Amino acid sequence: MARPDSGSPRHDDAARAGWLYYVAGNTQDQIAAKLGVSRQSAQRLVSLAMTEGLVKVRLDHPIAACLDLAARLQSRFALDHVEVVPSDPGNPSTVIGVAEAAAAEIERRLRSADPIVMAIGTGRTLKAAIEQLSPMECPQHKVVSLTGNIAPDGSAAYYNVIFTMTDRIKARSFPMPLPVIASSPQEREMLHGQAMIKPTLDLAAQADVTFVGIGDLGPDAPLYQDGFISEAELKALQKAGAVAEIVGWAFDRDGRMIDGSTNDRVASAPLPSRERSLVIALAMGEKKLAGIRAALTRRLINGLITDEATARGLLAD
Repeated sequence: MARPDSGSPRHDDAARAGWLYYVAGNTQDQIAAKLGVSRQSAQRLVSLAMTEGLVKVRLDHPIAACLDLAARLQSRFALDHVEVVPSDPGNPSTVIGVAEAAAAEIERRLRSADPIVMAIGTGRTLKAAIEQLSPMECPQHKVVSLTGNIAPDGSAAYYNVIFTMTDRIKARSFPMPLPVIASSPQEREMLHGQAMIKPTLDLAAQADVTFVGIGDLGPDAPLYQDGFISEAELKALQKAGAVAEIVGWAFDRDGRMIDGSTNDRVASAPLPSRERSLVIALAMGEKKLAGIRAALTRRLINGLITDEATARGLLAD
C-alpha cells in the first residue's frame, strides 16, 4: 500500500478501503460499515485505490500449467532460474505479469542480509518491473548499471532504470556515465580506460545476480526507435544476421555475437559470467522468440521470467 504525495483525504480513504479489501479480506459491506460510508462509496473507494496505483496485487497461487512450462523450460535449456506467469489473452502485449514477477524476484534478492552486487540492464519490461518495487532500505547492497545512460542527443536515456531503482531501495548505486553506443571503437576504448569508469566495469563483472531485457532487432527495434542506432545501422545488423540484443550487444539466431558493426562501439559492460552468477532475462512476445531462444541456447542468460504464450513458443520445436 502506497500513499500518493498529495495526501488528500479522498486518497487516504481509498488507501484504507484498498487495504481492508485486498489485504484484510473485508467485503464491501464490511468496508462501508468500518468507514461509515455507503456500500456504493466503499465500492468506488476500492476502485480508486486500484486505478490510482495505491494497491499492488501479486499472484501467489501456483498455477499448474505455468509450473509445468517452467519445469520444461528449465530442463530443455538447463536454466538456473525460470518463472512463467499467466498470459493475458485479451492483451498479449502487456508486460504487467512479467514485470510484477520480476519485481518480486528483485525484492527477494534485496531482502538478503548478506551484501550482494546486483547488475541492471535496461528496457521497457525492466523499467515496468522497477516501478513495481516497494520502498526498501538496502544500504548493504550495491546496484550497478551495465549500460550507459546518455542518449545520442546528450539527454538521459529514458529506459535506463538505475536512478529510479536506487531511489526506491536506498542502496549504493553505480551508474555508467557513458553513451549507450560510442561514436567509434577508439572512443569506447578511451572511455572505458577512464579512472571513474574502470571500477564500475570491474564491479559489473562481480555481479551476483543480473536482470536484463532482450530487445528484438526487427523494424521496430528499441535501439532504433530510441535513437541509439540509425536505420542504416539497423539494416546492416539485420543483413549480418542479428535477431536481438542484450544491453546493446547484438547476436544472431544461434546466439553468436555479431562481428563488427555496432558491437565494436557498444559501451555497455559485458554480461557477467554465467558460470559464477545468475543472469535473468525479462522477456516475452512472439517477435522476441528468436532472440530469447538464441540467448538460452548459447547460454547468454541462465535465468528467464516470461509468460505462458512465450514459453509455449520456446518449447514448440
